[in-house]
Amino acid sequence: MSEQVIEKYGINFEERAKQILSTEPILAAKDLEVQFTLRGEKLNAIRKCSLELYDGETLAIVGESGSGKSVFTKCFVGMLDKNGSITGGSILYNGQDLTKFTTEKEWRTIRGGKIAMVTQDPMTSLNPLKKIGVQIQEAIELHQGMRGREAKREAIHMLELVGIPDPERRYNQYPHEFSGGMRQRVVIAIAVACRPQILICDEPTTALDVTIQAQILDLIRKLQREQHMTIIYITHDLGVVANVADRVAVMYAGQIVEIGMVNEIFFDAWHPYTWALLGALPQLGVKGEKLPAIDGTPPNLFNKVVGDSFAPRNHQALNIDFLEEPPLFDVTPTHQAKTWMLDPRAPKINQPDTIRKLSSQHLMDAEPISHMDHPHLRPDREPLIEVKDLQITFGSGKKKFVAVDDVNFTIYRGETFSLVGESGSGKTTIGRAIVRINPITNGEVLFKGRRITGKISRELDNEVIRSCQMIFQDPMASLNERAKVDYIVSEGIINYHLYKDNKDRVDKVQHALEEVGLLPEFSSRFPHEFSGGQRQRIGIARSLIMQPEFIVADEPISALDVSIRAQVLNLLNELKKKRNLTYLFIAHDLSVVRFISDRIAVIHKGRIVELAEAEELFRHPLHPYTRALLSAVPNPNPYLERSKKLLVYDPSVHDYSVDKPEWCEILPDHFVYGNAPELDGYRKELGL
Repeated sequence: MSEQVIEKYGINFEERAKQILSTEPILAAKDLEVQFTLRGEKLNAIRKCSLELYDGETLAIVGESGSGKSVFTKCFVGMLDKNGSITGGSILYNGQDLTKFTTEKEWRTIRGGKIAMVTQDPMTSLNPLKKIGVQIQEAIELHQGMRGREAKREAIHMLELVGIPDPERRYNQYPHEFSGGMRQRVVIAIAVACRPQILICDEPTTALDVTIQAQILDLIRKLQREQHMTIIYITHDLGVVANVADRVAVMYAGQIVEIGMVNEIFFDAWHPYTWALLGALPQLGVKGEKLPAIDGTPPNLFNKVVGDSFAPRNHQALNIDFLEEPPLFDVTPTHQAKTWMLDPRAPKINQPDTIRKLSSQHLMDAEPISHMDHPHLRPDREPLIEVKDLQITFGSGKKKFVAVDDVNFTIYRGETFSLVGESGSGKTTIGRAIVRINPITNGEVLFKGRRITGKISRELDNEVIRSCQMIFQDPMASLNERAKVDYIVSEGIINYHLYKDNKDRVDKVQHALEEVGLLPEFSSRFPHEFSGGQRQRIGIARSLIMQPEFIVADEPISALDVSIRAQVLNLLNELKKKRNLTYLFIAHDLSVVRFISDRIAVIHKGRIVELAEAEELFRHPLHPYTRALLSAVPNPNPYLERSKKLLVYDPSVHDYSVDKPEWCEILPDHFVYGNAPELDGYRKELGL
């Protein structure tokens, strides 16, 4: 099988392993320990963690939020928070032990020029009051010794190198004048301008669209080749790992629990936590069934962890897992896993179906199995939401901006209808217009056949507010930090007097919390006391307490880890069945959209360009923009991910000067936007 795969894809990970490991490590962390002092207590964030980094390789570090990924790598550049300190172990680099550095002057000899870091949020990494070019120039002057015009020329060259058009003009602009993807390119330019030997990329593509993400990954790979850098990726996106990594280290509770070549981790993993992460991928799920989520929570690192830290969440844990910490066992010379299952004395346990599914996709990209009933195909289907000729504009006069134009679709009761597209395409604007947050310019929205846009009666307005709810993208920003969960969840029923007395209100809050998998006692806590997944559940409970029929879910899982994402997707699907809910699901992650959706509408710059049943859209994408989006979807199979061809959408391919476009049903329930010659071309592709 291996020879077949190498012949088909031209990728030989075994040969790559020999190249990497034939050299001495350029950085070696040994038994590293990091402790934080919080409210007078000691938190053991990193617990005897060891890692070797080799010249020219790309190492990905994966794991849930709080596993210690960022803290571990911040030790390499002396960027730990003030309340954190290295309490044990060593980090050897260029004959120096970095743990012995005590002054900022010592760290400046390493940070930037030798080891640089690209942080997660480019907006908080850039000074909003300084021009972009000046910020790059500062790094060049500090680490390359250039001055004045020479440094400015180099800064402009760096902007050009990272793919920013018109670099001379962009040099004089400020961060707020750049898009998210462009700001990320600037942060990369600042890091690369230092000519580092090691580049640490901390979640560099988390908040970006799939098309922008693919471009950033290609850019980093190109710079790595040109500058001969060694790269560490910190990420929870296994599609990104499949795309870029030579080796993968899996972190859990402050330790590396498995490490190996990327093909070994994806196709022959042995730690139960790695199995759980891979199993939670929507691409491997069965539509209409639960995704395998990870039960429980990580251990409290304020306390001493006894035995295997993952044992309480591992259904196949052995007795020794609760008593003694396992060592790293060798699976192959390049692959180690920290689990007692690999001890010769342990009972034989087979790898889960997840591993076999990934392996079987070596030579084919199989469609997900579907056990879903599609409400939009029922003969007695009932339209719940109808959007007709919708147009939404912002500003006026010369500053008038058309955000959404001529949008039409119907959402039937009981279905999940998804809107996908890049940032700024108008997805959220449409969702907010449906629930009457954004006013519309033209067209109308009908709810159960009644118009709910513009001026409506107070009775209908109250019904819409109760029946149509919204789950917001950022669970932290959408919750009142100063209010307790009890008030946050019950605010809607308080405002609209939907309870008899205080006991009834408390009962409804507790029932809503229990329905989303939270304990009733959580009602007395504040939002900052919860994890990201728990905060999102609070947001869902706030919507459910109003007993809605229709929910707009605006990117509800984009900021969550893969395991938490699976829990929230399962919850949304369970609630849909239990309450016969209808969803408008807004997202840019097409792997998630494919798993959860009945139908998908693709939107580009305020206009829907294609609409079809989910599997039909993936089987027969017609519009060039749809194809570009699908080509950029990360695949959790390193062979398929690295051999895919990224398509870039060019709007200039459409000539609408003479033949005007129209919205056409090219197949039953498959609509596409195009003019007569384009539609004829699509029909030929479909064999019509």
